[in-house]
Amino acid sequence: MKKALKYFIPSVLVLLFLSCEKEEDSFDETLLIGKWESGTLYYRYDADYTGATWDESDDVSEDEAQKFEWELVKSELSHFHIMEIGGIVPKIYTVIRLTSTKLEYQDDFGKKFSFTKVNN
Repeated sequence: MKKALKYFIPSVLVLLFLSCEKEEDSFDETLLIGKWESGTLYYRYDADYTGATWDESDDVSEDEAQKFEWELVKSELSHFHIMEIGGIVPKIYTVIRLTSTKLEYQDDFGKKFSFTKVNN
């Protein structure tokens, strides 16, 4: 009996620990569709999973924007920037908050980004 308890108690503790792990947040990707602003930096997410980004402080307009493709899986937001000379540059972020008016995410280095929706 002691031998059975010796293995039973650690097994129960492991199961309790695993059941207490926080589930990953999941966000509604339809909330992402539209134009987002953070100061002079803009991101536009289109419904066909394409988008564009530009920074007006660099004298770049929406017509000259950097094109990208995007996907949102649970809380992982991926941008695949399409380079004019060929190639794709991936950038991966973790979404912290996504509402109809606010978007916040961070990169793997802990740098946070915060945007406000300017239109649909």
